[in-house]
Amino acid sequence: MPSYCAFLGHNPSLSLAELMAVVPGFSLQHRPTADVVIFSTSDKLDPGLLATLGGTFAIAEGADRSGLSLSDGPQLLLEFAKKIRGKITFGLRTVGLPPNAIKENYRRYKDTLKRAGRPVRYIGNEHKAAAAPLLHDAGIISGKHGVELVIVQLPEEQMWMGRTIAAQDVDNYTKRDIGKPVRDTTVGLLPPKLAQVMLNLGLWLLQSSKPPLDKSKIANRKSQLTILDPFCGTGVIPLECLVRGWNILASDMSLKAVNGSGKNIEWIRKEYKILKKDAESTVWKQDATTPFKLKKLPDIIVTETSLGPALTRPPSEAPAEKLRKQMEKLEIDFLKNAAATLPGIPIVCCWPFWRLHGGNVIRLTGLWEKLPSLGYRAVMPAIPKSRESTDFSLLYRRGEQFVGREIVMLQPIKK
Repeated sequence: MPSYCAFLGHNPSLSLAELMAVVPGFSLQHRPTADVVIFSTSDKLDPGLLATLGGTFAIAEGADRSGLSLSDGPQLLLEFAKKIRGKITFGLRTVGLPPNAIKENYRRYKDTLKRAGRPVRYIGNEHKAAAAPLLHDAGIISGKHGVELVIVQLPEEQMWMGRTIAAQDVDNYTKRDIGKPVRDTTVGLLPPKLAQVMLNLGLWLLQSSKPPLDKSKIANRKSQLTILDPFCGTGVIPLECLVRGWNILASDMSLKAVNGSGKNIEWIRKEYKILKKDAESTVWKQDATTPFKLKKLPDIIVTETSLGPALTRPPSEAPAEKLRKQMEKLEIDFLKNAAATLPGIPIVCCWPFWRLHGGNVIRLTGLWEKLPSLGYRAVMPAIPKSRESTDFSLLYRRGEQFVGREIVMLQPIKK
């Protein structure tokens, strides 16, 4: 079975859940650190799938033999680089090796390539591997001009070795985050990477609720999925859907948000040359707690409902409890409406939680108790427990934020 090593984002539990959701035959083999996992798959990974992983920084494909040691590295690098013409650019990405060993291996690998008659330069150093944009610019991801060798120290002096085959297109995510014409900084800004993670978790819900999709074909499902975002804001989720070639239905109770989302959709179509015949988009004004009247139901609902008012400092308990009750009422009203007018459609959504003075957390606990009566049950990929997750949700919060996002996957209860 093919073997891979993934370098996860700043929220490893969320990243791991995403991998488990979309990678065919995912089987966790090793977890040498919190943000690095080695896994096997039932099929070789499709590069198109790798490009949609919002929570994974880079992925390496393992060498096709086992029992490797550091001494095998130079020969393995030569094998990986045999199709490259001219100067070879190489880098090392290591886990568990001390800086002096990394520095020594940089020197040995460079000397080996030179002795083999291959002109060479290297990127990265013993303190930090090359950044993702440099991997793309140096022709390492494409394999045309270079190789990044990945070395992971495993227990009992075992080594996992492979080459980097994918790295996040950070520039493109940044462009879609801050380059779009309309951004509303008065509300919490959903990061495009997190929107992609939520879409992938939606695919996992579809696997559970309908005849199973072929996961290896997910990345190429052009205009076959229709996503509804009923709290679209200025359109982060709609934009990420269109980039993937998916149809989007988007609504919001704010006319300002609807107009902003429309402008951003026009922008993304021009920037990425996304034709309407390839991916449709419809945006309208609607309160998500009022009945939806759609001619055709969407495949999935993916949305960030409301995080409440923006906060400049951690709330005390009483104001946070007031916010909790307000947000629970909104969520309950929305789910009642969705169950009645969007029957049988799974939901991936973000609910707010608040970190108080002293570090305590307030979540929408009352809403969890009401889920069965609202017609939904929470489900989640079977990830290891961590501080970033609960039994049925994933917690996302930047260190400087007082309001976090609780990502919840809801499956309709069949009556």
